[in-house]
Amino acid sequence: MFIDLILIVVGAALVLIGADKLTDGAVGIARRFSIPELIIGLTIVAFGTSMPEFVVSLLASINHSPDLSVGNIVGSNIFNTLMILGCTAIVAPIAVERSFVRRDIPFNLFISALFVLLICDSFYRAEATNILSRWDGCILLALFAYFMYDALKRAHATSADAAVVPAAQPVQPSDTQDKSEAAPAPVWKLALFILFGLVGLIGGGEVFVKGASSLAEAMGVGEAVIGLTVVACGTSLPELATSVMAARKGSSGIAVGNVVGSNTFNILWILGACSVVSPLPALGLTIVDYATLILSMILFWVFARTDYTITRFQGGLLLLAFLGYMGWLLYALPA
Repeated sequence: MFIDLILIVVGAALVLIGADKLTDGAVGIARRFSIPELIIGLTIVAFGTSMPEFVVSLLASINHSPDLSVGNIVGSNIFNTLMILGCTAIVAPIAVERSFVRRDIPFNLFISALFVLLICDSFYRAEATNILSRWDGCILLALFAYFMYDALKRAHATSADAAVVPAAQPVQPSDTQDKSEAAPAPVWKLALFILFGLVGLIGGGEVFVKGASSLAEAMGVGEAVIGLTVVACGTSLPELATSVMAARKGSSGIAVGNVVGSNTFNILWILGACSVVSPLPALGLTIVDYATLILSMILFWVFARTDYTITRFQGGLLLLAFLGYMGWLLYALPA
């Protein structure tokens, strides 16, 4: 047990360091190439911070632990939307772009609802087993291809718009300006920041999950609950650290884009790929888990539409909702 605690501490430290470097690199790349931070958060950062979920879910699928695989993704998305956005908004209110509220959040809500419809076969046939089949996985992967195409098209359009703007006369930086703004870091250095950050995030997340899972199993907790709680929270540490770090540095686009992008990657890419490798039955998850997944996205959308800002108070409500869900899971544990 002592070794497990050491692993948890070391893993958390690696995640925090990795998140700091990944944020610096991603923001630098976005500014250098005039790409909106939101797009960077939806793609590069979201892909990197979703790698722990991908590794854990894929291994669980290959090792015939489908409840752990599906529970990890459902729990991670709930953690992302309620816990991460809640903590991030408490650190600093999150400004949300109008286009993001009109397009990206509804799309995230749509794919969450689609996933529930695809996996909950018992909705249509009482005797059916809830399973994400290979055909279901193909549907999710097709939507993932559309999502990436749309994100890249938006990034290209933004870069093209920035390129046609007449260049302004160079302004000599004043002594009070940030040196990073006067002399942007070279691309190779920013790329190293991103690479180093991803290594820290993925490695730290894996170490954390290993220690936390050992503790949970020693307590006799079921596979689905481990996936929904310990593993989901552990694999979502990169998103938590990255979003909070981005909020502290005033990059709300990175923070909110990271969460929604990670949710999208989790459902469309990870569950899609894993179910194509091996169909994923979900026997240990309940209607409460699926309902919480959908309701958390609806709550996020409602808050984001309010002045296009998620306030500290609203962040507190998201955090309370997450704690309530965790409380229900603990209450529902078998004696």
